[in-house]
Amino acid sequence: MNAFKDYFLGIEKPANKRIANTQKCLRVSGKHNDLEEVGKDTYHHTMFEMLGNWSFGDYFKKEAINWAWELITDVYKIDKNRLYATVFEGDESDNLPRDKEAYECWKHIMPENRILNGNKKDNFWEMGDQGPCGPCSEIHIDLRSNSERNAKDGKELVNKGHPLVIEIWNLVFIEYNRKANKDLEPLPEKHIDTGMGFERLCMVIQGKTSSYDTDIFQVLVREICLLTNSKYGHSKEEDIAIRVIADHIRAATFSICDGQMPSNNGAGYVIRRILRRAIRYAFTFLNKKKPFMHNLVGILVSQFKNVFPEIYKSKYLAINVIREEEISFLKTLDDGLALLNTIMEHSSEKVISGKKAFEIYDTYGFPIDLTKLVLEENQYELDIAGFTKALQEQRDRSKKDAQSKNEDWIILKDDEQQEFIGYDYLEAEVRVTRYRKLTNKDGQLYQLIFNLTPFYAESGGQVGDKGYLETDSGDVYYIIDTKKENNTSVHIVKNLPKNVKTSIFRAVVDSKQRFRTSCNHSATHLLHQALREVLGTHVEQKGSMVHSNYLRFDFSHYKKLSNEEIKQVEDFVNARIKENIPLEEKRKVPYKQAIKQNAIALFGEKYGDTVRSIQFGKSMELCGGTHVSNTSEIWHFIVVQESAVASGIRRIEAISFDDVKEYFKNQADIVTQIGRDLKSKDIVKSVSQLIKENQYQRKLVEQLINEKKKFILTGLLKKVEVIEAINFISESIDMDTKDIRDIAFQLERMVENCFIILSNKDKEKPSISCYVSKSLTEKYKLHAGKIIGVLSKHIGGKGGGHASFASAGGDNHKGVEELIQNAREIVCQVQ
Repeated sequence: MNAFKDYFLGIEKPANKRIANTQKCLRVSGKHNDLEEVGKDTYHHTMFEMLGNWSFGDYFKKEAINWAWELITDVYKIDKNRLYATVFEGDESDNLPRDKEAYECWKHIMPENRILNGNKKDNFWEMGDQGPCGPCSEIHIDLRSNSERNAKDGKELVNKGHPLVIEIWNLVFIEYNRKANKDLEPLPEKHIDTGMGFERLCMVIQGKTSSYDTDIFQVLVREICLLTNSKYGHSKEEDIAIRVIADHIRAATFSICDGQMPSNNGAGYVIRRILRRAIRYAFTFLNKKKPFMHNLVGILVSQFKNVFPEIYKSKYLAINVIREEEISFLKTLDDGLALLNTIMEHSSEKVISGKKAFEIYDTYGFPIDLTKLVLEENQYELDIAGFTKALQEQRDRSKKDAQSKNEDWIILKDDEQQEFIGYDYLEAEVRVTRYRKLTNKDGQLYQLIFNLTPFYAESGGQVGDKGYLETDSGDVYYIIDTKKENNTSVHIVKNLPKNVKTSIFRAVVDSKQRFRTSCNHSATHLLHQALREVLGTHVEQKGSMVHSNYLRFDFSHYKKLSNEEIKQVEDFVNARIKENIPLEEKRKVPYKQAIKQNAIALFGEKYGDTVRSIQFGKSMELCGGTHVSNTSEIWHFIVVQESAVASGIRRIEAISFDDVKEYFKNQADIVTQIGRDLKSKDIVKSVSQLIKENQYQRKLVEQLINEKKKFILTGLLKKVEVIEAINFISESIDMDTKDIRDIAFQLERMVENCFIILSNKDKEKPSISCYVSKSLTEKYKLHAGKIIGVLSKHIGGKGGGHASFASAGGDNHKGVEELIQNAREIVCQVQ
């Protein structure tokens, strides 16, 4: 709906007044969030296909209702006697009456006892706190058996959460605009937005009582059962887990194939959260401790590749990304479980602090329901109130940091569409057509919209222009950023200009920043071409960010670039710069024609019927950004970093123009300083000699350390204390943690049934290491990781490890001797 917001508000005119569409939708965050219901019931999903029809000021309630009924009953042959309709009952707080018009339409179609009133929550659709909205009419179906229907009328179960009495289609009548002060104002025209879930429709048509029983999901369900050695329909907990995995792997795979990688913020966090929820359910209820979900991608691709070709094209990317997410989060679960065990061991009460549980959740991403389950299995309780309080405090802090409040637009002049002239001009005389106040964590700002603008708004990875407005009287108002909102450039200023309604302003773009940004954007296109030339045509752009002082480019590739490959990429780009290739720009080219001419469509961009193409020699891409007129203006190009973003996705950060000049200057200064320090004119020779000397000295040090380890090892063997069947060694030694580990392992090979505690009190920070022979871990259930958890408190630190070996660091030197004594007590207690 958000894409059509300006159509509803009358700001833009649509090319077509009627649209029918299907779109993949995620519903896992925000106002309409079904995530926690998914899997627990049989009809909610994180990703679903939404079938809809739209009217922009054309038909309204009568047509929408009649056509919906015709499609459902005449075309799909759904039993009329199982259907109910809801209409908005009205709301006094908004001074809204009952939707009599919708009621009268339905009255001609179905019995009046099947037309039900719905409250504001169920039957008044709003996309957010502000914006287009209106009453809606839902169509519900009763899928219960005839005996159940005879026992209880389905109308009593509509919108009551019954799994077999569900909504299948929502007809939304967009006729109001919710303002910032919560008032409703009528829209210039009335519109229709309907939405029907494809998965639920299939459930009804295929005669199923669960969407997971349809052929959309059954292929996945069977494969999950095979991979996890489980059965669907035999256990409530297993069934929920299987449904969660089936739904979530589908949502994650489609999202990744559409270009959205898992990450720790924004939309990427949504994907990571979905995957982690699935991994958690598999871990807890299906006993899957190793990665397996990535093996489901191939099944999914085979099923949907003819419907959604993009999923086939990005199959291996999805497999690799999901496998890496599984490996990472399973390790997180292991770490969280180890920490939770330590908390239980150190707790003097059977109620675990909610604050500590929150720390595990916040630091490790360890799920709170899993924490609760583990505690219950060990006869502990969770202070859930304390956890909820800590979680809410964090949410309040985050909300406060991110809070942004827009007031309503103040309309100064009617202007259907703003004209962008920034490709040809960097300044212009403009009028402000709309403005509004914006309040966020940085204070109070104003957003201005002009009738025309030379300012490029942030989009396509390129940052927005900065600059200023100037009046005839000499007043200046700085534009600190330019954002895009529904294809309109919004200019952000700290102060509202005087006489904003009547003044004509001189709008001036910061030409220096614009030029530097243009250099980097053009360099990005050349970089894309270079990567495809050097690495192969499998390289596709997966994201970019173009600033005035650097560029960032994400692309698909299966391994780290070698130094030679990076050099080849740099050489390729710089060769194109030296060729002085002029810009060839084509505006308003039909999209299909541009693609036929081999123009590359860029990741994350949405294209209209006509597009703009940018070409430098053989590099040709669809792009709305700003560029240099000739590659020579870029001056030079340098890659400053190459790294991994996700499995199968690499990132290059690079610089051009002035930043390269500054880079060369800094490098020259460094070389000069090294020459002075070495007191040499031949720096390369001197550094080479220094490296050789350093290598020689390192070998001497290693020999001395090895001799020292042998000496210490001999001394420790003489101090073995036999406590019943355990050979106990505990000592403080002057060695690094790595060397202490080596000594412990050597001792284990020499001494049977050994329990070894070695500490280091002479270094800057004390450390402790524990080794327990496998025979002791099996016979006495000793666990080095748990023992370290107890001992580390003596040195004011923390650590961990597995059953045989663990280590910890701290800052309390005085606790070392106490620690050694405590270790001996543990051995004695075992006996």
